[in-house]
Amino acid sequence: MNTSIEKLEKNMAKITVEVSAEEFEKSVEKAFQKNKNKISIPGFRKGKVTRQVMEKMYGKDVFYADAANICIPEAWENAYNDSEEEIVSSPDIDVVQMESGKPFIFTATVALNPVAEIGEYKCVHIEKISSEVTDEDVEERINKEREDQSRMVAVDREVKDGDQAIIDFEGFLDGVAFEGGKAENHPLTIGSGAFIPGFEEQIIGHKAGDEFDVNVTFPEDYQAEHLKGKPAVFKCKLHEVKEKEVPELDADFADDAGFDSVDEYKADIRKKLEEKKASEAKDKKESAVIEKLVEGMTVEVPEAMIETDARRSIDEFSQRLMMQGMSIQQYYQYTGLNQDIMLEQTRPQAEKRIRSRLALEAVANAENIEVSEEDLTKELEEMAENYNMKVDEVRNMLSKREIEAFRKDIRIKKALEIVVDNAVED
Repeated sequence: MNTSIEKLEKNMAKITVEVSAEEFEKSVEKAFQKNKNKISIPGFRKGKVTRQVMEKMYGKDVFYADAANICIPEAWENAYNDSEEEIVSSPDIDVVQMESGKPFIFTATVALNPVAEIGEYKCVHIEKISSEVTDEDVEERINKEREDQSRMVAVDREVKDGDQAIIDFEGFLDGVAFEGGKAENHPLTIGSGAFIPGFEEQIIGHKAGDEFDVNVTFPEDYQAEHLKGKPAVFKCKLHEVKEKEVPELDADFADDAGFDSVDEYKADIRKKLEEKKASEAKDKKESAVIEKLVEGMTVEVPEAMIETDARRSIDEFSQRLMMQGMSIQQYYQYTGLNQDIMLEQTRPQAEKRIRSRLALEAVANAENIEVSEEDLTKELEEMAENYNMKVDEVRNMLSKREIEAFRKDIRIKKALEIVVDNAVED
């Protein structure tokens, strides 16, 4: 197999791949074997007709299209792996020559990784990002945990805002009950907005055992067509009133949380908040620095590169859906989206990711950052630990290009550290 490359404008390239006539003939034979049981010819049993007979009846090129589909993936993979260029898009394939006894030739138009020109990167100015944890932050978190531990308890009094009312109800339009307007022992939190406007407020002031009417008007944009804008009466019976009981912050609460005292519990809350805010501040600082780098960068990003990244993102999303038992086609059906809309929605984030990476690659180039074998081994050790494998097993499993991708990721991380460490917070 022979390959040649022609550099095009806008960081694109056309790679010509020539497969020998002998190798293409093997693909034609595979195509024949794949199709011979599907073709019926008078005078021959299915699957028993020879290739020569088929080619005589349908033409010598009858299997060429299938042969090309068999040949191209492997030939392109070999060309891709052998290429010294950094290809960053899926190939746009075009068959150039496909004739008997001649080499099979096709071209693959691809995007090449562009090299960005970077501006100032060692004194990037960003807004100061605080990771301070205040007493109010601690109190808010504790109150949240107390709320999470709360329970509803029955009370003998009138309903107030925030209570839970256990009610029966049935709705009527002009004195006639309508479908879907009835329930028994329904728990309704007053003030939740779960029911149509005006309903919950009319529960307030009633006690358990009360029977009463609630008069409301359905909104004009209500989902049920026959109820839109209609006045209705709900006949209700209140069975029980419950209020939220929030536990006190005392020794028992601290003990239930696994601490010897309230002070120890508070200290743990503060520590966790400090760790969380420090991590958030680090992420925000990195994002702010990268944004500034991108603003000062000059680069022409190929459209094919952006589309490939966007499609990869959709493929990853599709795989996550499959793990949850849903196909991408079902997702499209439920959401009213399709692949073209998803691509359009995903494109801005894809371009942002690409530009961020190109900016950091430019920093790595400017700093002449190199990746040692120790750096690579450390990265592979983390991967091996995640997959419960040995480092050598992981290394042998990866292709040359995949190993190179790991090296590039490490360079990016080192470049980011340099820029963040030297950033100025105003």
